[in-house]
Amino acid sequence: MAEYCGSKYAIATDSCTDALMIAAKYLNVAEVTIPPRTYLSVPQSIIHAGGTVRFRDYSWKGIYQLEPYPLYDAAKRLTSNMYIKDSIMCLSFHIKKHLPIGKGGMILTDDEKLLDFSKRARYEGRGEVYMHEDNIKTIGWNAYMTPEQAARGMTLMANYPSFKEDIANEGSFENEPFYPDLREFDLFKDCKTVTYE
Repeated sequence: MAEYCGSKYAIATDSCTDALMIAAKYLNVAEVTIPPRTYLSVPQSIIHAGGTVRFRDYSWKGIYQLEPYPLYDAAKRLTSNMYIKDSIMCLSFHIKKHLPIGKGGMILTDDEKLLDFSKRARYEGRGEVYMHEDNIKTIGWNAYMTPEQAARGMTLMANYPSFKEDIANEGSFENEPFYPDLREFDLFKDCKTVTYE
């Protein structure tokens, strides 16, 4: 996947949600600005990582940045050489996405420290050894991709095209978008909305 997307590393996770949370935790995010019309778990990942959420209205397609960090939700994009240099891009392999393995995600990066952090973070803080051979020093989550999902993904990638269009948001920003405005949920009512020139 790293070779296909153009990053140095690709770390498999159980979902894009957990990929975003792990990346946000690594970046030690504070205040993060996202569009209000995105998947419900994105702001929750920010909050779980210790950050706060604010919204800014704009339409997006395929990918958007979790500002001001070099972190991107790329859940609706999977095409060759898509990686943005020096960034962290999180992918989704949900059944409705480009690589429909059922459930899965990935972190694309050139950062070797993030590689090491992510590999342990997705696996309860464990290294790539048996638990009784390891010394767990950091917190982690149960967020690794199962071997069955990984095998399905590798099989599908064997015939994956070099270019794929972004997945549309199934509607438009102005006319009944696929994603509801997250500010309508009680959980996010207190989040600020900002405007940029």
